[in-house]
Amino acid sequence: MVSVKITSRPLNPDYESQLLAGGAHALLARLWAARGVTCPEQTRQSWADLLNPSQLSQADRAAVILADAIVAGQKLLIIADYDCDGATACAVGLRGLRAFGADVDFLVPNRFETGYGLSPAVVELASRHHAGKPDLLITVDNGIASIEGVAAANALGMQVLVTDHHLPGDTLPDALAIVNPNHPGCPFPSKNLAGVGVIFYVLLALRAEWRRRGLVETNGGPRLDTLADLVALGTVADVVRLDANNRLLVAQGLKKIRGSKLQVGLKALFLVASCDHRQATALDLGFRIGPRINAAGRLADMSIGIRCLTTDDEAEALSLARELDAINHQRRSIEHDMSEQAQASLDAPGKARHATVCVYHPDWHQGVVGIVASRLKEKFWKPTLAFAPGDPGELRGSGRSVPDVHLRDVLDLVSKTHAGMILKFGGHAMAAGLTLREDAFEQFEEAFDLAVRRISGKDSFEPLIETDGSLDPLYTTAEIAGMLQEHVWGAGFPPPLFRDTFRIVNQRLLKEKHLKLRVERMNQHYDAIWFNHAEALPEYIDLIYEIAPNAWNGVVNVQLMVRHAEPVAF
Repeated sequence: MVSVKITSRPLNPDYESQLLAGGAHALLARLWAARGVTCPEQTRQSWADLLNPSQLSQADRAAVILADAIVAGQKLLIIADYDCDGATACAVGLRGLRAFGADVDFLVPNRFETGYGLSPAVVELASRHHAGKPDLLITVDNGIASIEGVAAANALGMQVLVTDHHLPGDTLPDALAIVNPNHPGCPFPSKNLAGVGVIFYVLLALRAEWRRRGLVETNGGPRLDTLADLVALGTVADVVRLDANNRLLVAQGLKKIRGSKLQVGLKALFLVASCDHRQATALDLGFRIGPRINAAGRLADMSIGIRCLTTDDEAEALSLARELDAINHQRRSIEHDMSEQAQASLDAPGKARHATVCVYHPDWHQGVVGIVASRLKEKFWKPTLAFAPGDPGELRGSGRSVPDVHLRDVLDLVSKTHAGMILKFGGHAMAAGLTLREDAFEQFEEAFDLAVRRISGKDSFEPLIETDGSLDPLYTTAEIAGMLQEHVWGAGFPPPLFRDTFRIVNQRLLKEKHLKLRVERMNQHYDAIWFNHAEALPEYIDLIYEIAPNAWNGVVNVQLMVRHAEPVAF
């Protein structure tokens, strides 16, 4: 059992006072202030408060390039990525550019054949595209590291426009323009845009350029706000930090979705997920819709997901959504089997002494190892790598880390101290991928563990749960739960989590794995549920919980969603 450290988020009274003065609800002011919101302006969610596209480096240059290409009737080809951010970015690019009259199509790399991004192999495929050789390649959610790919495209007479959000390396590709908030010297205040957010901003800049050229009709040009649902989905699914600008984008997208003004493909995905889009939350986008899109890139062909998000035919959308749902069920089955095999391998003598988790099986699917690594990391709270067979003599690995360990730095250290062991690697602090020599796995396992200890200075790690302290019974209501649900919470802006002592009135198991509770505090009784927890609780217990509205037989009550429990210290 992993021990857990529990703290309360520090509250800045000055921030809280400013938010209260701006008209914020008292509870929201407290919660926002604890998450670093300094003033009412950072809580605004209207389009007028969106950061200006002209602040994004080279967005205006990209707009000129696109406008020239569209006016000249050139063939445009979007090079997408095979995750949900890449799929939504591609869909936004296709829908947006077609609204300007562009001749545009897409190509998405295959995880198992061409790998990630605009590689020379993808450029070769693009040059033989069925619609004819494109004049301009537009990368979405990739391209910042495609030095060789851009050079190959230039050599074949295809120019490249890069739109990406990943961190750049020391060398940048020789593209016509690079639009990336993390581009060196870019003054854009929000460095956390997802790939879908970047292409959306490029379209905003294109519309401004369209107007400057007098090419718009009386309505001012295409209605780009109709793409907000896709922007919200990709932003949440990519788990980028929800800063003020990203919260605005997600809030506008949820407004479209709840108001039934969503793409027919997205509506179909809500249907197959048995989720009411009229009550959609960011949680639904991240855990119910996003995985169904991602599954296509993990096991099959992401073009299925892109077609679902770009069709306007309801029958086709439903058919594609059902196909994505079936692939996701297959992904879950594969993941379950792989996780059980991984757990069994970790029961071997000696594994428990490690500061890391490193697992491999010759029958595993390389498209699912990232999810397995994530599950194991959460269970053991250790930096984790999971590997599957790649090309002959190679293993493909995906890793997830804990806040104490920068995963890419660890892989860099292993690569420098054991030359030739790692064939290639990349990633960030919390997630990374690598290709490893198959015969070096056992040696790598020890080297990885040693590197983690060396960089972190620790042999073990302790998860941290940050709470918002006690919740006044005055606010423990269905109305307040509904108010909280209407707002955007997620990565870097976690949902409210409270801690209070309750008396357990009664408890029972649902489906032999979920603990259903009736609890009492200050003479008030509440329903509560702890999903995937089957152990009974003592009569008095400290619960760490969220609140959510729960509708039953036409009546809406508050329900406590238990996330953790601690013994009461009397």
